[in-house]
Amino acid sequence: MTEPLTGPAFGSYAADEVTWLLKDLSDVDLEADVALRERRIQSGTAHYAESLPIEYQPTDSYRQLFDETLTASAPRLAEAVGAVTDLLIADRGVDLVLVSLARAGTPVGILMRRWAAHRHGLDWPHYAVSIVRDRGIDAVALDYLAAHHEPSSIVFVDGWTGKGAIAKELSEALREYSAVNGTAFNDDLAVLADPGSCVRTYGTRSDFLIASACLNSTVSGLVSRTVLNADLIGPGEFHGAKFYRELVPFDVSNILLDKVSDEFDAVELSAARMAQQIADSDRTPTWSGWASVEKVRERYGISSVNFVKPGVGETTRVLLRRVPWKVLVRNADAPEHAHIRLLAADRGVPVEVVDDLAYSCMGLIAPVESDEQ
Repeated sequence: MTEPLTGPAFGSYAADEVTWLLKDLSDVDLEADVALRERRIQSGTAHYAESLPIEYQPTDSYRQLFDETLTASAPRLAEAVGAVTDLLIADRGVDLVLVSLARAGTPVGILMRRWAAHRHGLDWPHYAVSIVRDRGIDAVALDYLAAHHEPSSIVFVDGWTGKGAIAKELSEALREYSAVNGTAFNDDLAVLADPGSCVRTYGTRSDFLIASACLNSTVSGLVSRTVLNADLIGPGEFHGAKFYRELVPFDVSNILLDKVSDEFDAVELSAARMAQQIADSDRTPTWSGWASVEKVRERYGISSVNFVKPGVGETTRVLLRRVPWKVLVRNADAPEHAHIRLLAADRGVPVEVVDDLAYSCMGLIAPVESDEQ
């Protein structure tokens, strides 16, 4: 079995904050031109997890906007971190192991671990594992977790939900793993924001800005998105990822963690109140987000829901690493997507106001011609 990875040898997070259940592919040339990669993904000749997009490096004005956004949103982020962590403890007790879905879930997992230590004096293990749409969660990583921890203590963590594709992927993958191995993991995904109403454990269901969505690896421990490529990942090996050491001068991963953590004392009472309000509410997922995505897909004649990315986090991702067609916004001047409007302008992507949008914004991926056309 592949040995786990930790910083500083892999990633810029401290070794005690996260253990990466990944294979180090840092020396492998995996990046492809975004447009070429998009053509291959859409034509079905390649899966998105077999390669990596060339990481977009933002302009100085965008980086300044990130700094301003982080400062402004840190208290709300801290409150959501506290709420979801307190809710989790109320539901499942204090003997927990956090397993974040790399990479969007990893900063959130670290913040939840810090809250558990700060507020409750707990020292939770925290791992990051790979999950890939249409391919499932890394079964070798699950083997490792089952060998080292009580499976019932495992909590899977992500940053946010869009339409709920990853929540569904997680549930199905864990069912398949249990059927094969007889080991059952709890599929109740914990997230900061659940605008799609896809999970029971969340800090808020508002579609608000989570600052870690604004950048790529430079806000995620300098680790790439995960890779599942049969030429590189053999039997008994974890899914892979790269550590972008060359981006160290631009890294703000720990700045984000510290900014949010600095707000913990100030939001302790409001986070506890929020957790109690959520606990007292009907938390049953309605999957309303998926229904709204289907509506937009039909309205714009889009062939697949995979080309409709709802919410602030997912829309940002479309602009950072896909080929965007257009951005839909509910309010033309909403502060939570100021960075999205700046990115859209930088990339020449039209922004359209849609008053009845279920999310604050949505990103639509452009259909592209295949290599054969």
